[in-house]
Formats: sequence, structure tokens, C-alpha cells
Amino acid sequence: MKTINKIVFSLIMLFIINGCQEEVPQLGTLYVPTNLGLIADVSADGSGLVNFQATASEALNYHFYFGNSDSEDAFVSSNGKASNYYKKTGTNTYLVKIVAFGEGGVSSSITEEVEVFVDFEVPQDLIKSLTNNSSKKWYWKQDVSGHLGVGPLFNDAGEVVSDPTYYAAAPNEKEGLCLYEDVLTFSDNGDGTYGYTLENQGNTFFHADEIQDAIGEPGPGGDACYPYDTSGNKEVLFSPINSGVNPSTGVNMDFTNDGFMSYFVNSSSYEIMSITNEELVVRVIQQRNELAWYHIFSSVEAGSGPGPDPEYSDLIWQDEFDVDGAPLTANWNYDIGTGNNGWGNFESQYYTDRPENVIVADGLLKITAKKENFEGEEYTSSRLKTEGKFDFTYGRMDVRAKLPGGGGTWPAIWMLGSNFSIVGWPKCGEIDVMEYVGNNPGTVQSALHTPSSSGATINVKSTSITNETTEFHVYSVIWSESQISFLIDDERFYTYKPSVQDESTWPFNASQFLILNIAMGGNLGGTIDPDFTESVMEIDYVRVYQ
Repeated sequence: MKTINKIVFSLIMLFIINGCQEEVPQLGTLYVPTNLGLIADVSADGSGLVNFQATASEALNYHFYFGNSDSEDAFVSSNGKASNYYKKTGTNTYLVKIVAFGEGGVSSSITEEVEVFVDFEVPQDLIKSLTNNSSKKWYWKQDVSGHLGVGPLFNDAGEVVSDPTYYAAAPNEKEGLCLYEDVLTFSDNGDGTYGYTLENQGNTFFHADEIQDAIGEPGPGGDACYPYDTSGNKEVLFSPINSGVNPSTGVNMDFTNDGFMSYFVNSSSYEIMSITNEELVVRVIQQRNELAWYHIFSSVEAGSGPGPDPEYSDLIWQDEFDVDGAPLTANWNYDIGTGNNGWGNFESQYYTDRPENVIVADGLLKITAKKENFEGEEYTSSRLKTEGKFDFTYGRMDVRAKLPGGGGTWPAIWMLGSNFSIVGWPKCGEIDVMEYVGNNPGTVQSALHTPSSSGATINVKSTSITNETTEFHVYSVIWSESQISFLIDDERFYTYKPSVQDESTWPFNASQFLILNIAMGGNLGGTIDPDFTESVMEIDYVRVYQ
């Protein structure tokens, strides 16, 4: 009897369960991928390309983590094939992780080391413009049209588009938003690596379509500023690029740790279209919309730095040094005597006008500093000037020169106020277009001497240079009513523009004459190499424009 009651009770309970609950879904078969393996085919051409092939039994798809960064997203492949370009130059080892997923969502994974060699030498002139070979700040060039713009990747004919044909921001269009507050700093670490920081003052300007994913809340229907943490140093990886964009430097920048250049379009890869000491133009692809965004940056902060240099194109004076012999007496005269004869800086040379020290030959003016006993000094040289023969007020001067080398040499291309004999120095003002110290190769400087800052002037800036004693470079000054700029090979590296211009800071409203010389030793030249015998400054031309 008890057995029958148990059977009836069980049937009743089974009926209740089946009648009160929905049907329980059946769990499918779980297949864990096995025999997971990876083949990495590293390109031998130094491009950084690696082709991967992952294989496993019972795998539906594969997730690749290439080891580019700790925060990278997975690349998903259904057939186990994947490719990746590694950007860091030299030989580097990456940890590549493969996760194989089987039916039911179960997975297995392996991690393999892959050694990749990238043979790409970043152009040093690009690095110099970008970082000034140390650290350099960049700002939005907000006062030009198209400083922020967008266009398609291709036109209807399938050709690459290189312009923001869809939209180009008008000058200062984003004023009042957070965009123009950003400061981008690029650094040369000195060991072949390069850094980047973005100071966004706490807020970032987002593309409307990226707000949801990046911020986690619906966007307002247009681009907007949101609080966003961009702190921390990023590494900049340079690599070659052949996108078909024109113009282009052929160099691409990738930022580690999700770095980006101020405007957020969810990309960390930027092609450098063009770069000078003062302007940087980049192109970035927004993958979500397949759009090309264009950014223009300036190394001069808007409203706080020097303005554009005026264009001086009328040639008013020149010496091409195409007549052999002594320099033309119509253009030049000389300072004769020791370096301490009232206008020296404790120098060790005696200036002469002898052909041994100054001559025109082979289309070049040659000023030679020599080690020899002469008039009580151990060295001779020459110092030419146009005083009383030519001077000018405002304009541009270009001097193409190859500099002398050797410890103790101190060549200079400079200008002095024509009222020097009346008001004296420094009231007359001095413009040092180029000064070089043989004891400090690879560096030249430009400076201004005024009553407010004369001897060890604070109005000075040095810059790096290469092959200065073996190749010709053009040293220039552009002098206007409000500022004086210094350039090497037409690249500006220093501008003097005092906020208050008076007799103390700006004696540069009157004519100046030109001076070319090589000093030996002295305050700036320093210790003279005991093995020094002679060295020559060669000048191809001097040209003045207004």
C-alpha cells in the first residue's frame, strides 16, 4: 500500500512541475578546442609585417592579441588567419596571445613570443621639427581655415582624397569649447624612443559618434566636450606609410596606450602630411565612419607668440663673390687690430685685411683664422663690415655659408646699429644672426643685445644643426617693425618680440650694417685647441631684401 501511495505522489508532483514551469532549455554540447597552435611568418623586408595562422580542433573562431599594448582590442578571425604591422624600430619581442573559442563558448589559449625586426630610420629633420631634439609643445592653429576638417577616403573614381572636402572649420570657429585649450608635447628621449603627452585641462572634444562608447552615455547629437583623463606619457612609434595622400612625409605616428591628438575619433594612428618648425599637419582615419580627419597644429600658441613674418622679396643689395681677389671695396671695409682693441671679448686673434686671412676665390668669400705670431698675437683672422658703405632698416638678409671648425673658433654673422659711433653699445642694438662655437659642434645660436639685456643676454636661442662645417646652410634674419626672426635653411627657430617695445628693449628702429668674422677664444669661443692650425669660413653670397 505504501508503494502505491509513493507512485501516486510522484505522478502528482511531476504533473505539478510540468504544468507550472516553462520548458527548461536544453544545454548544447560543449566542445573545448584542442591542439591549438600558431605559425608566425615574419616578413624579412624589415617592414614589420607578420602573417599569423592559428589552428585548433573544434574551433569556431580565434581572437588575436598581437602584444602591441596592454589595452588592445582583440582581432577576431574565423579562419585563424591574421596580419599585423609592428611599428617599433629595431628588433623587439612581442607576446602574442591566441584564444580559440569552440561550440558553447568554451575556449583554450596559448601565448607565443614573436621577434620582429623593423628597419625604418625616422628622418632626423622631421624629429627636429617635431621635438626640437628635446621637447616641444604644439597648439591648434585655430586662426587658419581648415585647422579641423574632414573628407572621404576616396572620390567617386576610387582615387585617394587628400582634402577636407566635407567640412573645414573656419578660423576660431571652436572658440569657447575645450578644443583650443589642449597642449600637445612631443619629446625626443635621446635613446631612439619618443614620447607624447596631451594636456587637455580635464576635458576632451569628442566626435558625436564616439561619445557613447568612450563615455558610456548617449551623446547630445553633436560633437561635445566631456571630462576625460589623458594623463600619462605615451610612446610614439614611427613607421613608413604609403597611403597615396599628397602631400605626405611618408611617415606615420602611432601612440601607445590609446593616445590621440586632441580631437577624439577613436584612433591612435596619424599620418604626417607635412611638418615645419612651426606647423604640423596630420591625417587620421575614423574607422567607424571611414572618414579622413585633418588637423593643423602650430608651435606658436595663438595670441601669445610671434606673428607671421612679412614677405620681403625686392633684392636691394647683394655680394655674390664672383670676382677673384680682395673683397669689393665698394661693399666692405675692415676692423684692424687685436680682439681687445675696444670692441673685443678677450679674444686671441689679430684682425687683418691680408689675403692670407681674407680673399675671394672660386666664387666664395674665404675668411681664414690661422695660428701664427703676428703683431704680438698668436692667431690671425679677418673681420669685414659694411659700415659707411651699406646699411638698412627692416628687411631680410640671407647668408649662405659653410662654417669653420676646431676648438676655440668663434665665427659670426651679425649686424650692428649704424649709430654705434654716436650712442655706443648696447644702445645701438646688435643682431647676431649666427654664432657658432667650435667647442660645441652641432649647435648654432642667434641673439639680440639691447640696453635691457646686453652682455650675457637672455634674448638668445640655440638650435641643433648637422654638417655645419662640411656643407653650406643659409642663415637668415627677418626684421620688421614689431619682431625679429631667425631662420636656418628657411626654417624659423627663434623670434624676438618683446611685449613692451621702448628704447631699452627695442633699439631696432634704425639702420644696421653687416659684419662677418672669425674670432678665436674669448668669452664665447673658449679654450683654443693647442693643435689648431687654421680653419676657413666660406660664404657663397650675402643678399638683402625689402
